[in-house]
Amino acid sequence: MSDFKDLEVWQKSIEVVAEIYRISSGFPDSEKFGLTNQIRRAAVSIPSNIAEGSARHHSKDFIHFLRIADGSAAEVETQLIIANKLGYEDSEENMDEKLVVIRKMLAGLIKSSR
Repeated sequence: MSDFKDLEVWQKSIEVVAEIYRISSGFPDSEKFGLTNQIRRAAVSIPSNIAEGSARHHSKDFIHFLRIADGSAAEVETQLIIANKLGYEDSEENMDEKLVVIRKMLAGLIKSSR
């Protein structure tokens, strides 16, 4: 596998992490150990699992970690919907589009790695 930093999906997911940190910094202090922590951990999990999977020497392992990354992306989508419903942020649509792109890229990478 090539260097994970060369993967466009990894690069885009790093951008999403930075944006999630910016968005969640505006969440109420009462969410520090709740939604703020959870959405940040899920966002960080996306590029982390792409990187870990790319370091594996078997495509089966790589695919496993790409699927975990996809699950984390779905988790972030859900948490953004919750944050929006609670009135914590209003950029759900823009982030949703970015996450959809990442999930499509992950699906393509999984398909090509088989």
